[in-house]
Amino acid sequence: MSNRFKPKYNIKKGDQVVIIAGDDKDLKKPRTVLEVILDKGRVVVEGANLVSKHTKPSAQNTKGGIIKTEASIAISNVMLWDAKKSAPTKVSRSREDGKLVRISKKSGEAIK
Repeated sequence: MSNRFKPKYNIKKGDQVVIIAGDDKDLKKPRTVLEVILDKGRVVVEGANLVSKHTKPSAQNTKGGIIKTEASIAISNVMLWDAKKSAPTKVSRSREDGKLVRISKKSGEAIK
């Protein structure tokens, strides 16, 4: 991504999202965002895109072995979950008391 303009995304760490594309696509199961990688336009979602990582034995992990971890997926492949309507939703932004507030387009409620 270019460094000229900082991208603005409607998804933050801790949000409930639904995966709308890819191998883990499930429009009914909301998952939690663990990390947002702004410069690459990717997110790490709980329980999605699991990869196997081979580790050598070390002082902390004396056995080593294979560990399953979440890898990042493109931010365009996730959509915010609206708990009120129990459905994925688009997001609009508006200013309230000088602060930017995310608003669900399906229910019209503010997103925390």
